[in-house]
Amino acid sequence: MPADVGLIGLAVMGQNLVLNLSDHGYRIAVHNRSPDVTEAFVSGPAHGRKIIGCYTLSELVLQLERPRRVMIMVRAGQAVDAVIDGLTPLLDEGDVVVDLGNSQYQDSERRVTTLAQIGVHYVGCGVSGGELGARHGPSIMPGGDVTAWPMLKEMLPAIAAVVDGEPCCAWLGNGGAGHYVKMVHNGIEYGDMQLIAEVYHLMRDGLGLDHTQMSAHFTEWNRGKLDSYLIEITSEILDYRDDTGDVLLEKIMDTAGQKGTGKWTGISALELGMPVSLIGEAVFARCLSALKDERVDASKVLSGPNGHIGADAGAFADDLAEALYAAKVASYAQGFTLLSAASREYQWDLDFGAIAMLWRGGCIIRSRFLNDIRDAFVTNPELPNLFMAPFFADALAKAEPAWRRVVAAAALAGIPTPALSAGLAFYDGYRCARLPANMLQAQRDYFGAHTYERTDRARGEFFHTNWTGAGGDVSAGTYNE
Repeated sequence: MPADVGLIGLAVMGQNLVLNLSDHGYRIAVHNRSPDVTEAFVSGPAHGRKIIGCYTLSELVLQLERPRRVMIMVRAGQAVDAVIDGLTPLLDEGDVVVDLGNSQYQDSERRVTTLAQIGVHYVGCGVSGGELGARHGPSIMPGGDVTAWPMLKEMLPAIAAVVDGEPCCAWLGNGGAGHYVKMVHNGIEYGDMQLIAEVYHLMRDGLGLDHTQMSAHFTEWNRGKLDSYLIEITSEILDYRDDTGDVLLEKIMDTAGQKGTGKWTGISALELGMPVSLIGEAVFARCLSALKDERVDASKVLSGPNGHIGADAGAFADDLAEALYAAKVASYAQGFTLLSAASREYQWDLDFGAIAMLWRGGCIIRSRFLNDIRDAFVTNPELPNLFMAPFFADALAKAEPAWRRVVAAAALAGIPTPALSAGLAFYDGYRCARLPANMLQAQRDYFGAHTYERTDRARGEFFHTNWTGAGGDVSAGTYNE
């Protein structure tokens, strides 16, 4: 009997996705570049299931029902291209290749075009949820060659997380849409994680709370509007003890790694001119954490406050909850604003309410208030920013005084809060009717004759001033450079 689907790449995510597919009745042919990995999987976790071990790509392709469906779960970049290069001579017109890794959306755009030339359909499919999500139901974000969707629209939703009876899987758009949405998901994830880390820092060093107390606060917050996967696991991490009875968290080196998706989000935001400042600061915070030796040396030389926050611990913890909520709104607002800009630029016609639904289950950033985000976009599909939705405008009005108290106290105590602070600055900048950018534009015209618009003239009319009397009247004609 032929296999329903093939999957290449049997690391943690690949193995768990195969077992998930098997749970839903699919017969799967599997392959890994290391034969020992394939053998260990087939004789171990996959034993007794309709899972066929294949030791070459040609063997895998021969096992598949036509038109073939081949999934790839390998490291993004050259590894994906290498697998595709090995597959293409073996595939026929009408076959489908599904890339389930964290590929860059530009690579997905390229692969859609390249494979279409030989009649093979390519789908770039973001998958979020880690090991447990892959095993029991992740958030799945497919995009690419839409003609492939009929061959996947039963299989992918079947293995996705389900919330309120709806699978967390939907077709997102052509080209690189699926991987772009996954990239922004990860950018928001960077922001969420950094915000939580800063709150932990303020609790630990600023208030002097012990880990049991901190864990209790996160547990309590997870019962309310901050209910989310990351808040839940933070509570468990804070309370976890190693085999000596010590808190494991404090034995973990304070140098954070990253795989690139947060950086890609920042790069795309710069290319599209979108201010994802909180997400950017979250990425840079990881970069700064990597300078461990320099920081240790600097701590012995540079002066500053002692890190103590002179406030009532209970009251300040309440402020922290409000600040964390408000900053999370800012992080999601930036992410969805970037998605909107990309949708216009690349003509993807993204459905932002549907994207919020995809993220409600299975994925790392799943949280209660994604329902509120969904409702905001259902009410107003043209919403320019989440801040402008009545629900979030009211919520921020209630939370922003506490947000300001937290950021101010952190600055006075010398505790770095790059993401909390960037979120507040973004909020204040967005609500400011008149920013000091007129000074920037005057400077640009002074030294580079880049021209400017005037408040007393119609938009789109540009002017240049001979500021020194010696610069002449010729402008650079490059207003946006």
